Amino acid sequence: MPRDDQEAVEPDRFEGAPHPREQFAFFGHREGEEAFLDGLRSGRLHHAWLIGGGQGIGKATLAYRVARSILDPQMSRDRAIPSLDVPPDSHVARQVAALSHPNLSVLRRAPATDKKGPSATIPVEAVRRALGMFGSTAANGGYRVCIVDSADDLTISSANALLKVIEEPPPRSIFLIVSHAPQRVLPTIRSRCRRLLLRPLENHDISAAIASLGSLWTDIPQDVLDQALLYGEGSVRRTLELLDAEKVAFIDQVTRLLNGLPKADTKQVLALAEALSRRDADDSYELALETVQRWVSERLHERAGLGASRLAPLVEVCEKIGRSAREIDVFNLDRRPFILTMFDDLADAVRRAA
Repeated sequence: MPRDDQEAVEPDRFEGAPHPREQFAFFGHREGEEAFLDGLRSGRLHHAWLIGGGQGIGKATLAYRVARSILDPQMSRDRAIPSLDVPPDSHVARQVAALSHPNLSVLRRAPATDKKGPSATIPVEAVRRALGMFGSTAANGGYRVCIVDSADDLTISSANALLKVIEEPPPRSIFLIVSHAPQRVLPTIRSRCRRLLLRPLENHDISAAIASLGSLWTDIPQDVLDQALLYGEGSVRRTLELLDAEKVAFIDQVTRLLNGLPKADTKQVLALAEALSRRDADDSYELALETVQRWVSERLHERAGLGASRLAPLVEVCEKIGRSAREIDVFNLDRRPFILTMFDDLADAVRRAA
């Protein structure tokens, strides 16, 4: 497949940015990197790691960064290794970028083809095929590495197939399991992994990461970047998605309505419900729901010290919104009454939580 075509269809690539396996700049997460460096320096690297955290904060970038270091024969034997940096033009780096290293397996959703779109899950057949490498001797006597990106895409069968290998790992095997929601990963997998939770990035790290991507992103006006950082939740990917003046303005609009609760601007809420009910409003509808969920999360965080009884109304309405949103999607229902009810329920929850 031509390189340009491959980039266009990979489900784990953000358009306009390098894939994590091609990203050599690394921002933040010093503690996460040190955890792996300690293992390499001591020669006692745990065989399975669960790398958790929000989407787009650098989990997969760290996994590929670790893989390059482990697969580099000199670095993996260096007991004084100073960092996980591997030169981009090295043989190992080129092989990992091309997914052609004989000791590397990557479990991810399948890219799109001419006949069908990208897969929605990682099927058990793909897991068995990828893990077949672990039944052979590692090339050059080195480590064998498996990256799972992400565990959230595993089916029950494929998760169990992965578990069998992690339970009885072959010698010199390392599993780097990425997850956006590590608490939902199969408990038996979690129990066999060293868990590494990456925190949201600081704004200066996100800004530096975006600056490293080139003129496509650095030409964005500073005021738009500042607003995107405000709503980016410590994620480079999320911030990139919001580098759009119209999106940021829409988030501001919804946030102002929410901040006015329990008083609701009925006219504006009706106008919002009408706009989100249109057939071409799918993106705005999803953005509105994300904004509501983030707003509720922020309120819960602000009031964390008030006790469970005071927080219960907000938790309950958040769960109700999630259930209703799923029903809207499954049954293709009218969004208008859902949006109106959502603001009514939120207003009531704010009053009860006051």
